[in-house]
Parts: sequence; C-alpha cells; structure tokens
Amino acid sequence: MKLKITILIFAIAIVAIFLNAKIYTDNSFVTYKVDTKKQDLKLFWKDENGQNFGSIENLKFWIEKQNLKLNFAMNGGMYKKDYSPQGLYIEKQKTVVPLDTTKAAGNFYLKPNGVFYLTIDNTAKICTSELFRNNGKIKYATQSGPMLLIDGKIHSDFKEGSSNLNIRNGVGILPDGKVVFVLSKKKLIFMILLIILKV
Repeated sequence: MKLKITILIFAIAIVAIFLNAKIYTDNSFVTYKVDTKKQDLKLFWKDENGQNFGSIENLKFWIEKQNLKLNFAMNGGMYKKDYSPQGLYIEKQKTVVPLDTTKAAGNFYLKPNGVFYLTIDNTAKICTSELFRNNGKIKYATQSGPMLLIDGKIHSDFKEGSSNLNIRNGVGILPDGKVVFVLSKKKLIFMILLIILKV
C-alpha cells in the first residue's frame, strides 16, 4: 500500500533539526523521520550579522557556538545566484522573501510547485504555491519545486527514462503528521525517489 502523502522536492536553503531524529540509510538514500511536536525544526539563512551561512558546515559551526547540538541538516528550497532564497522564505514568523508565482522555465517553476511550512503550534504542512496563505501563524516556510506527489499522485510531468539525473532531496508529510526528509546518495530522476516512500 502506498502512503498517501505530499512531497516537495528541495534544492538549496537550509533546514535543521535538533534533538533525536530517526535516521534510516541504505546504499541509495538517507531518510530522516521527525516528530515536529517533540523535536525542534528550524530554517536558517543568515547569522545574527546578516551573513549567509552558505553551507551546512558553516551552520554547524555557528550552532556549536550557540551551545546547541545539530543532529542533521539538509538543503531545502532553492537559491538564486546570490544565495538568496528563490521564492517564499519565512523565518520566525517574518516574511523575508515573498511568494513567487511567476511563470518561467526550470524546476522551481514546474507547476505545481509548493511550500513547506511549520505553524506556530509546530504542525508541518505542504501545499501548492497557489493554495498557500499566510495567516500570521506560520513560523517557518520555504517555497520549492516541483511537487513530486500531490495527495499520493505522481506529478504528471515526470516520465520514466528521463535523462534529468541529479542528486535529489525532498520532504513529505506522513499520514500521522510526522515529517520525512529524503536525501539521495546518487544521481537519480524524480521518479526513483518514490521507491523509498512505498510500504
């Protein structure tokens, strides 16, 4: 039986989790399952001096200086050439970059793209960019694209045999509300990411 979940492909901004994430790994994927009601999930872009972290390593060093522990971090969302977020970015309830609904070429703009967000009561959600509304109760959000699964259905533009091979990562919301992060260890097409999400 396939899980009925929604998955958003991530590419670049930084997502970090503290405390104890459950980690699963094999030769192709690393998977993190997170209970946002018990674990601390945050998005990071800049430090207190306004400097972009630029890498997970820089974020790790900064976290350690704050006397905190980083259990895992992964890229999330997408960046422009200047490393600013492409599309919506909300941090600590502040909209830093607005939602991008432009029509253009590239993975980010492959419709529907979507938004991963965390509410102030630590509920994680994913929706298409068109359906996203900021009600003032969103703590963190990042926009990315394309959506991989929408209500359990594969994005209609994804085709088997595609030559579009890349290292991929994504985020999904499981039926119990937990968040699953998936990182590929090798180049693959979008479709292959579905294998790890079937039970």
